[in-house]
Amino acid sequence: MATVAMDVSQPSALPAAGDKVAPAKGSGVGKGLTRLVTYKHQIHDVELDRQQKINDLSRQEAQRNVINSRVKFCRDELRLLQEPASHVGEVVKVMSKSKVLVKVQPEGKYVVDVDKSIDITKLTPSTRVALKSGSYLLHVILPSKVDPLVNLMKVEKVPDSTYDMIGGLDQQIKEIKEVIELPIKHPELFESLGIAQPKGVILYGPPGTGKTLLARAVAHHTDCTFIRVSGSELVQKYIGEGSRMVRELFVMAREHAPSIIFMDEIDSIGSARMGSGGGGGDSEVQRTMLELLNQLDGFAATNKIKVLMATNRIDILDQALLRPGRIDRKIEFPNPSETSRVDILKIHSRRMNLMRDIDLKKIAAKMNGASGAELKAIYTEAGMFARRERRVHVSQPGGFRYGSGEGDEEGHRKEHVTAETLEVRCSPLVHGQCFRKTAEGLKRNVRVLSD
Repeated sequence: MATVAMDVSQPSALPAAGDKVAPAKGSGVGKGLTRLVTYKHQIHDVELDRQQKINDLSRQEAQRNVINSRVKFCRDELRLLQEPASHVGEVVKVMSKSKVLVKVQPEGKYVVDVDKSIDITKLTPSTRVALKSGSYLLHVILPSKVDPLVNLMKVEKVPDSTYDMIGGLDQQIKEIKEVIELPIKHPELFESLGIAQPKGVILYGPPGTGKTLLARAVAHHTDCTFIRVSGSELVQKYIGEGSRMVRELFVMAREHAPSIIFMDEIDSIGSARMGSGGGGGDSEVQRTMLELLNQLDGFAATNKIKVLMATNRIDILDQALLRPGRIDRKIEFPNPSETSRVDILKIHSRRMNLMRDIDLKKIAAKMNGASGAELKAIYTEAGMFARRERRVHVSQPGGFRYGSGEGDEEGHRKEHVTAETLEVRCSPLVHGQCFRKTAEGLKRNVRVLSD
């Protein structure tokens, strides 16, 4: 392709199509192109600077908006602080879209207006709210106030106990399912029958018969919040503290519904009231029980809150606590029968390495009157004896035969286990069908049978 040198001042000397134009010597075209490139670079730099300033302006505007919102918030806070203090109340009932019945201590109950900024759907019974001084306008929803000690009573993890881990309590399991599990899972059955759901159940019987274990199993199968509290924890030093803890306990149960409140050793606060009254301590315990009675009457059975109580002394409980409507069913936990003892022994022997010559029925027949906890202790002691003899199996759970008293190489007395029956061969000084013997280092009772 040919390159043509031309003078732009002569229009007749135009190049043909496809030819490259070279600036003529001595002309200003080269300088103009150089300036054009320079101007383009300058324009590009100005555009970059302009875009950066736009970004900086946007960022500063965002920061200004954040600061303005903080200033507005601080002004509102300052205005609220300068206003008279608000009254703290508790919602009793929502009357309409703009009216709420509120209880203010110690003045009483009032029907108040609700501020437009408040979501009326969040106002439920027992909700703490703030009322403006003078107008009593409900303008703030306050968080619930629960004592940290009450929060510790809530079991975060669902108990791992199941009905399969309970032996010899088929009738008790059936009864507690009817009054606890069925209303929570299928409340429509009670509505179709037109009957009220049971509120509370009391489990009573000797120690070690499975009352607490059954309560944990119910919480596991119903997938409820399990709140366990001992009656002695509600007995406080100062007047009114125990009653306050009872109130907050039920408030927490309502917030985490469906929930089960298990009150163990209820006889510590639910004992029968004396006619003349005792000292200051007895009066405080009675106040705590009266608050418990008030709370049992104060919640509906349809709130999915169930109360389980356990005691070893139902005979000393106050009759006001045991009346229907508060405690709707009383379930007795007696010492297991022979058949039940066999079932309990089978459950506790699932994970143990037992010999084939062990007769659980014969062992159960020898343990007449033993509780479930004592039957479990049989396996624990049998495992300890097997460990002493350096064996990996148990030849007889809970049965010990004392030998001649000869020591082993470590100076320990040899006690070997036989596979005959559950018995302890004692010295001739030990007589009678059974007696209690305190094992060294243990705080439980061991039942010993003589020859």
